[in-house]
Amino acid sequence: MSQKCICALSLCLLAATRLPGDEGMWLANQFPKQAIEKKYGFQVSDDLLKHIQLSSVRFNNGGSGSFVSPNGLLFTNHHVGRDCIQKVSSAQNDYIANGFYASSLAKEKKCPDLEINVLLRIEEVTEQVNSKTAGKMEASEANRARKAAMTAIEKECVGKTGNRCDVVSLYSGGRYDLYQYRKFTDVRLVFAPEETIAAFGGDPDNFTYPRYCLDFSLFRAYENGKPVQPEHYFKWSRAGVEDGELTFVPGNPGTTGRLMTVAQLEFARDKSYPLILRFLESMIKAVKSYSAAGPENKRVAGDNLLSFENSFKAYTGFLNGLRDSTLMARKREEEQTLRGAVMADAARQEKYGAVWSQVGNAYQEYGEFYKQYLLLESYAIRGSELFTITRDILRLVEEKQKPDEQRLREYRDSALPSLEQSMYSPAPLTDSMEVAVIANYFRILMTELGPEDPTVKRLLGGKSPDAAAASYVQTSKLKDIGERRRLAGSLEALRSSEDGMLRLARILDEPARSARKLYEDRLEAVINTSAARLALARFATAGENAYPDATFTFRIAYGPAKGYRLNNQPIPYATNFAGLYKRATGIEPFNLPQSWVKAKSKLNLRTPFNFVTTADTHGGNSGSPTINTKGEVIGILFDGNIESLPNRFVYTEETARSVHVASQGIIEALRKVYKAKAILRELGMEK
Repeated sequence: MSQKCICALSLCLLAATRLPGDEGMWLANQFPKQAIEKKYGFQVSDDLLKHIQLSSVRFNNGGSGSFVSPNGLLFTNHHVGRDCIQKVSSAQNDYIANGFYASSLAKEKKCPDLEINVLLRIEEVTEQVNSKTAGKMEASEANRARKAAMTAIEKECVGKTGNRCDVVSLYSGGRYDLYQYRKFTDVRLVFAPEETIAAFGGDPDNFTYPRYCLDFSLFRAYENGKPVQPEHYFKWSRAGVEDGELTFVPGNPGTTGRLMTVAQLEFARDKSYPLILRFLESMIKAVKSYSAAGPENKRVAGDNLLSFENSFKAYTGFLNGLRDSTLMARKREEEQTLRGAVMADAARQEKYGAVWSQVGNAYQEYGEFYKQYLLLESYAIRGSELFTITRDILRLVEEKQKPDEQRLREYRDSALPSLEQSMYSPAPLTDSMEVAVIANYFRILMTELGPEDPTVKRLLGGKSPDAAAASYVQTSKLKDIGERRRLAGSLEALRSSEDGMLRLARILDEPARSARKLYEDRLEAVINTSAARLALARFATAGENAYPDATFTFRIAYGPAKGYRLNNQPIPYATNFAGLYKRATGIEPFNLPQSWVKAKSKLNLRTPFNFVTTADTHGGNSGSPTINTKGEVIGILFDGNIESLPNRFVYTEETARSVHVASQGIIEALRKVYKAKAILRELGMEK
């Protein structure tokens, strides 16, 4: 994006008061300060924005969090920390079921493969990226040139700073920023409540409100064997959240589709989302069947089941939004308005007039191979950690034979430290869980691609899905970290190995790479060119909507704590402990842990537990701290209600809400249920 366009964009952002309600997942360096001052009478200072950015963290397993003490204490959701909590658990010490509390540093449990990032600085690099696409190029060639430029920029940044460096595409490729992160890989578990209270109500209550969940956990970041001493951290509010209070929610929302064209939305509605839902529904059934075999199976399968169920419910909400005629009519109207403005100006028409048809044609082509891309590449054997490790070993060795700028992006030199941490994770793997997931994946392929598909036939080798899966897992040595390192260190060893999981990865790799190349050359290349031009067209005609779609990078949302009306009934902004005990039936998933049953008489049942705000958040924001205008913690975001899911495409705030755990509820629980005095002292809540 040109400097002229950036300047115009900044002016447009200052006019953001025309955005509906509190819409916007805002970049820290383009925050709508004047709009907030006009609406709420609060001046957002640059110092506050800097403090918010440097106190916040990204959990690289897909969530957000924050520093909340000068001694490196980290605050996030239980469901964000769950992966580590399960990996440090065992059949003898089940911290998912029983909770965990380290009353001293020596008792903290080190996570085997968790990384957290603190965003240090942002630098625009649009011209450096786009300079490699000067002159006439095919879209696919330009796409490769941009990726090569991004890789080179990242490599130079890592070499100069030692930080984690990622080039981020914003505004559908209309702008590129270089994000520098301070990275911590020694992260230890400090506290986790029992899952029955952290996820009270389970899947039935997921994406609903009113809610009653203690969905938080605490970790600590270490460096050189000692707790990190962050310069910036959030202090804890003594007052807690109040009705109508303005809140800020910093975090890393995953992906949204508000800038998507109607053609893209229709493809998601008619093709890709239904396929993803069929995939997830099948996996849920398989994992539930596995879990039913016994308590240890249930413990081992917990992460997979939670992930699949959460994704299924989310995509159901997204699809319902796209099937809503009112929402789609609004998106068509927005697109027609933009096209009309473009076509009314000869210069704009020449620059942008053809992009809608280009995007539409690209998605027509994608319809020919989207199943292969989703099933063989992006969704390949979801839930199998052993397959993920194996594919990474296979591809890493092969990609390292190429120049850095020609590799698949996830295997570039600057990404290798994070990749290798997960590849060589000592986290336990369970053969029976692996077999169950892989076998069901084979059944999905048989249904979606057909039993006569060449890849399906090669994978099965004449066996049943269960027998084939068992054969691959049982003839693999890749649960051993030493074997992983041996194969990853030698191209010859890799190619000569008959390891079962490597054989599986090899069979999948050729058709998966082929589908990925088609995706990148025929769809991604067009989108990164045409959608970027669409973004520029929006800047030229409707700049007040100029915040970018979410990209799992740092954003700040805002909005008041505020109830709503549903079916003509008032829904209060907050729930309390009394409501929790009223909803508890004693039957899963509405059963309480014994610690909460015993503590009932000691608790102030009027204490706020969960609350809602109008903050514009999305998946990836899980674990985001909720802070007040003083920069103090008043809660933590953990969900949105079902009415908020179509906000992936169009923001509304009539009934859509973000759902948070109240800081008062957390302190009351730490004090009276868990007697966690060391944590309370560290948070400044007890002498």
